[in-house]
Parts: sequence; structure tokens; C-alpha cells
Amino acid sequence: MVFLMQRQNRFVLLGGLLAVSLQLVVASTAQAIKPEDPEVQQMVNRAIGYLESTKFTDEGEVVLAAYTIMKAAPDPTNRVVQEGLEQAKKFVGTVSRGQEFKSNYHAAVSALLFCEVDPDQYRKELTTLLRYFDEVQPEHGSYTYPQEKNGDTSQTQYVILALWTLDRLGYKVDYSRLQRTMEWFFKVQDIRGAWPYQGEIPTGGRLIQQERITEGMSLAAGATLLIAGDVMGMWGSSKTAEEAGIVGLPKAVKVLRNDENTARKANNARIKKDAIFGAIGRMENWVRANPTPDHVNDRYYYYTCYTTERYRSFLDIARGLPIESEPDWYNRIVGELRRSQKPEGGWGETQHIFGPGNTCFAILFLIRSTKKSLGAGASASTIGGFGFGEDVSGARMQNGQAVSPVPAQSVSNMLELLESDNADELDGKAMIDNAKLPTDPVERTAQLERLSRLLRGSRSWQARRVSAKVLGASDELRVAPALIFALSDPDQIVRAYARDGLRFISRKFEGFGMPDEPTNAEVRTAQRKWREWYKSVQPDHVFLDE
Repeated sequence: MVFLMQRQNRFVLLGGLLAVSLQLVVASTAQAIKPEDPEVQQMVNRAIGYLESTKFTDEGEVVLAAYTIMKAAPDPTNRVVQEGLEQAKKFVGTVSRGQEFKSNYHAAVSALLFCEVDPDQYRKELTTLLRYFDEVQPEHGSYTYPQEKNGDTSQTQYVILALWTLDRLGYKVDYSRLQRTMEWFFKVQDIRGAWPYQGEIPTGGRLIQQERITEGMSLAAGATLLIAGDVMGMWGSSKTAEEAGIVGLPKAVKVLRNDENTARKANNARIKKDAIFGAIGRMENWVRANPTPDHVNDRYYYYTCYTTERYRSFLDIARGLPIESEPDWYNRIVGELRRSQKPEGGWGETQHIFGPGNTCFAILFLIRSTKKSLGAGASASTIGGFGFGEDVSGARMQNGQAVSPVPAQSVSNMLELLESDNADELDGKAMIDNAKLPTDPVERTAQLERLSRLLRGSRSWQARRVSAKVLGASDELRVAPALIFALSDPDQIVRAYARDGLRFISRKFEGFGMPDEPTNAEVRTAQRKWREWYKSVQPDHVFLDE
């Protein structure tokens, strides 16, 4: 009898513990994790410390580590970044000798690093790499090792990511070659829906069973199709600013940056978006039916983490959805990375096929690096505190008041309010706290122009403050002249936003010494030095207000 009672008590105790455990699980899933959370930031900082203490033996790894640090904690003076830049420049000097074993990886990551540090300073190197990508692409459209017959999904995904980045910076990408890459992926998709590491093109035109199909390669292929589709303008508007409904753009302002590229994309468009959605739909069905049993112990786990983040981010863009900041897949993988991070800060085995690269892939996942590249991270996140609220989507002037019924998706409505005659009388909640500039190059250019005009000429201190903050956070070199002009704004906060924005865009974090409350002489000195800096990177620019 006593024995039975003891067993019953154990069951009660176990039941209570189980109930508590379930409550903890529910609480942890309800509290979604963000890349900005202190816990995630601590993981990232420890990992960066590990990379900074690493003595790299592989030139590709140091370039990847440099790119990772620039994405996570931008600092061009960082030792690893400087070492990575030197290796990337050395590699560019060797591409004229022909393709080597890891050349495609090295070329792609080198291009990404140059773009992240200073795409204008490294224009010569980037032009060389763009030419290299054209020269080494096989006729079937994929990228692979020298002398290898079949295309390589892994190498191709990084080359296309580099080409996507270059296209966004205005480089002249050969879109017909990009179309061939997309067609190659359609041809080598496994008949079951997955994608292989190296794909064999069927001779009969029908899909076949491929060798070495994995979840990682399948997500990599799906991401590459989505990225290529984005380059071709499938997921964004190719309309002019006027056709897109951007209000207030003067007829004298003409958007030139992507006019030629847009026409060339249309001429080369052979693939329809439905074909891409169909292919990735079959792939997702295969992944769900064939889950990887033990992710963390898979030799390509960390590589797949970064691939997953890239795939999911572009999938949201393709479906016309806002990029989620707290999705379930992110929370799950963050938990796995938390448990697998080494005491020294890195991930994986140092003698693994990727070595320190595992740590780079984990960091790039944690910081949502693709989301940053897509522009979702370029926001005026600290506008709040000066009378600006959180909400402006759908905002309209009604009887002198701003009405904002739903969360904002763009700055278009905010601009309409700021361009009105009574901008200084707006309800504080009309101003957006996380003004996200659009990723479409035409729309983005038009909104940057409108913000620049407000910063230079608006009589409203609210309009000039918002404009200075959003332009400074845009990470766009072309807005620097407007920010230099605003250094002499009569409003102290506008001056501070303009100064800090110039420091961020230039990566000169010490700036040129302009204090928070400068004298007229200090303002003039800062403006002169910033003009000299801008002319050093844009020699043809003429400062009409000098």
C-alpha cells in the first residue's frame, strides 16, 4: 500500500513537472526571438571575437570572415577585414591566369566583401570579377570546378548572389547568362522535387533521379532561382516612379540608374514566375517528406543555416510579403545554435571541411544578413524620442490631423505629410519610427530624391529631421551631398543626424571632428572636409552650394 502511494506521488510530481515544462515551452515560443535581442547579440559578439582571434590558413576563409564581420559589425579597419581585403585583391590579380579549383567561391565572396566595404573604391576589382563570371560560365549555365562536366549548385548560388549585389549597385550584368543559369536549375531538378549538389542534365528532356540530393542543396537551388528572379525584376515593380504612383516627383527629376538595365531584362525574360513557384513548391514537399534527422551533427549544418535564411528571405519578397523578423524557423535554429556554440565562441569543428567558415555561416544567419541586404534593415530606427511616433501607413491629413490606421510599409505617405504646408503641426504619432525605404531601385531613388529636397529646402524642422535621419540610415553614397549641406542647418538635431549619417555612409566613424554644438567656423571646416572626401570618391561631382 505504501509502495503504491509512493508511486502515485511520483506520478503526481512528474505530472506537475510536465505541466511546468509545457508552460515554459509555450512561454518560450510565445516570446519570439529577434536578431537585436541581447542574447543573440551576445552570441554574435562572442563569435566575432573568435574570428578575430583566429589565424587563418585558407585565403577564402579570411575573405568570408571579413565579409561576415562587415555585415555584423561594420569596421573597415578591423584586422580581419583588412586581411580579407588584401587576400581578395590578390585573388583579383590572379583571375587573368584562368580558373583555379576554388576560384568561383573566392570570386563571389571577394565581390561581396568589396561591395560591403566600398563599392566605389573597389570599382576596378568589381569590374574584373564581373568579367570573370562571364568568362568562366559553362555553356549549360551553371558554375562549377575546372574540367568538371556537371554544374555545381553550391558554387552557382554564391556567384548569383554576387551578381545580384552588383546589379543592385548598377553594374551591367549579362541577363541572358542569368537566364541560362535559371534554365539549368529547372533541367537538373530531381524528379522527386529536390536538387543535387552537382546536376546532370537529362538527355531525353525529362527530369531524372539525381545523385547526392540534400536539403541544403535544395534550399540553395530554390534561393538561387528566387535571387535570379529578383535580378530580372520578377518580384518588384519595373514601372517608372510616376506609373508606380509616387506622389510629388517633379517632372524635371528623371530616374536614370536602371532604365537601360530594365529594358535589357525585358528583352531577356524567358522564364515565368509561375515556373519558379512550381519548382520550389515541389522542392518544399520533398523537404517536408525527408527531414534531416540530426541537423546539428550534419557536416553541412551551419552552411545550411545561412542558406535557409537566404531562401526564406527571398521567398517572402517573391510572395509579396514583408520579411518576417520573428519567424518560427529563425527561433528554432537560434535555439540550436545557442546549444551548439563552443566556449571559445565559434561553431563546428575547426578541422571541418569549412573550418572557421562554420562560424561565419552561423553569424550570417543570426543577424539575418539577407534581410539586411534586401533593405529591411535600412531604417531610421531611432527617430523616436523627438516627437515622432510609430505609425504612418495609410496616414492622411484630415482637418489638420494625421490619421494612421495600420502599421507603415513605406515612407510614401509620410512624405506626403512632410511635404504639406503645415508639417510642423502634425500629430506626433503621424511620424514613422522605422521608415523602411523600398528595395525597388526606381521607387528607392525617387524617395531619396524627395527626402533630399526636403532636407535642403523644407521650412519644417520636423520634415528636415526625419529626412536627415532616414537619409543617414540609407547607406546610400549618393545622398551625401544633401547631408553635407545639412551640416549647417539651423536645427541642432538636424545637424547631428546629418553628421552621424555621413560617418555611417563613409565608414569614417570619427568623422571630421564636428561637435554637437559647433561654432560657425567648425561647421564650415567640417563641410569643407566632407566635400573633399566626397570628391575623392566622386571626382566629377560639383557642389553648387559650395
